[in-house]
Amino acid sequence: MTSINHIPFATRLQPAVQGGGFAMEDYWVWCGSAIQGEDGRYHLFVARWPKVYKFLPGYQSYSEIVRAVADTPEGPYTFAEVVLGDRGAAYWDGRMTHNPTVIRWNGRYLLFYIGTTFDGPKPTAEELLAGPDMYPWYRSISIGVAESESILGPWRRPARPLLTARPGHWDATVVTNPSPCVTADGRLLLYYRTYIPDVGCKLGLAIYHDLTADPEWRSDAPLIDGDNMTLEDPCVFRIDDHYEMIAKDLNGQTTGELNAGAHLLSPDGINWELAPIRKAYSRDVLWSDGQLRHMGSFERPQLLLQDGHPTHLFAAMADGPGQWQQMNKTWNVVIPLGKGESDGDM
Repeated sequence: MTSINHIPFATRLQPAVQGGGFAMEDYWVWCGSAIQGEDGRYHLFVARWPKVYKFLPGYQSYSEIVRAVADTPEGPYTFAEVVLGDRGAAYWDGRMTHNPTVIRWNGRYLLFYIGTTFDGPKPTAEELLAGPDMYPWYRSISIGVAESESILGPWRRPARPLLTARPGHWDATVVTNPSPCVTADGRLLLYYRTYIPDVGCKLGLAIYHDLTADPEWRSDAPLIDGDNMTLEDPCVFRIDDHYEMIAKDLNGQTTGELNAGAHLLSPDGINWELAPIRKAYSRDVLWSDGQLRHMGSFERPQLLLQDGHPTHLFAAMADGPGQWQQMNKTWNVVIPLGKGESDGDM
C-alpha cells in the first residue's frame, strides 16, 4: 500500500464533555450524527425508542430518528422534532428507522438510515423481555436515504431502499450501519455492515455517481477480511489525499480491547490496512471533570467535519458495568478532537 501520512486518531482525543451531547430521560438514545446547518447551528440526528421496551431487540420494532439542536458542537443538544417516525407497514421503512448519518452532497442534505417493516402489532414490553434477540423482520432491514434542501426539512423519504442484502452473495443476511463518504471527484462511497453466519460481522462498500440508480460497483467479498477481525459501525472520512476509518472492534482481537475503536487507513477507500497505532479510542474515557471512567458501551462513532477536517467525535455511550445487557442509561457523547501528533508514514 502507498505510504500515508496520518495522525494517530487516539492522539486527537480531548476530554469528553461532561453534560454535553444529548440524552432523553425516558428513552434509549443511540447513534448520533451531527452537522452544521444553513442556520449556523449544530443539528444532531439520533435514534431513540422508549425505555419501557428492552434495548435489544426493542430498537428493531420501536426505533425512530429524531433531530436535536445546539448552538455549539459540544451542546448540550435540545430535542427539536421526530424526523423519521413510524409511517405504516405498507412502506419498506414503515415500522422502524435507525442508524442515522447525515451529510451534505450536491447542494442538499442526505440522511442515510436503516429501516424495516412488518405486519401485525408490535411486540409488547413483556414479549420483548421473553422473546429472541432478533425478530424475523431483522433480516428485511435495508439502507435508505432521505433528502432535504434544508436541515429543518421537510425530508423526502424514499419509496424504495437504496441498498439491500443480496441473496446468494456474501452479504446475503442484512445491511446496516451506513457510512457515506464523498470522494474528491464527487462520487459517493457507501460503507455498510453485514453478518456472515459462523464468521461474524464484515464490512462492504457500494459506490454511486447517482443515488437514483443502482451502485456502479459493489464489493464481491468483505472489504476488510483479516483473521479474527470483526468490525462494525464504520465511520469513514477523506482527509488530504487518503481515507481513514474508525470502527468498533467487536471481539477485541484487532485493538486488544473488547469493543474499542479500530483505526484503519486507505489510499483509495477500497483497499484498507490497520494504522500502525491501531486503537482509535478506548472504553476507558477521560471526562472534562478530570475523571477516568470505564464505560459499558462506546459505539457508533461518527465525526463532525468542518472545513474538511474532523473536529468532534460523537458516539453512543452507556453506563456499566457491561454493554447493552447491563445498562440503565444511554446517551450521545461529544469528544472534541485536537490536531494530534503525527506518526509519519504508513
